[in-house]
Amino acid sequence: MPIEILMPALSPTMEEGNLSKWLKNEGDKIVAGDVIAEIETDKATMEVEAVDEGTLAKIVVPAGTEGVKVNAVIAVLAVDGEDVDKAGEGIGEEEPAKAEAAPAPAPAAAKSEAAAPVA
Repeated sequence: MPIEILMPALSPTMEEGNLSKWLKNEGDKIVAGDVIAEIETDKATMEVEAVDEGTLAKIVVPAGTEGVKVNAVIAVLAVDGEDVDKAGEGIGEEEPAKAEAAPAPAPAAAKSEAAAPVA
């Protein structure tokens, strides 16, 4: 099963950061401890180290992206024996659909209030 690499919280108050640079490319072998990216906050630029081993299958958030939310998927790591091309399929594509679906329940709630009988 592919491993999702998430945007780290580099401080207790951090809510988002800028992914300034990738130091590894798709297809590169990764070992725990490798520095894979640089994240920029309002206070500093920090290196992100890999905690798992595998192959960098897909970079979801490109270098230079600003306002990346903490815990957002930024890349996908394929573990040994996995098909690197298939490991990242569908990752990062479902997030916009969730954002569009969230507002839909609000109008339904308003209709149910209007239909309530007056006693």
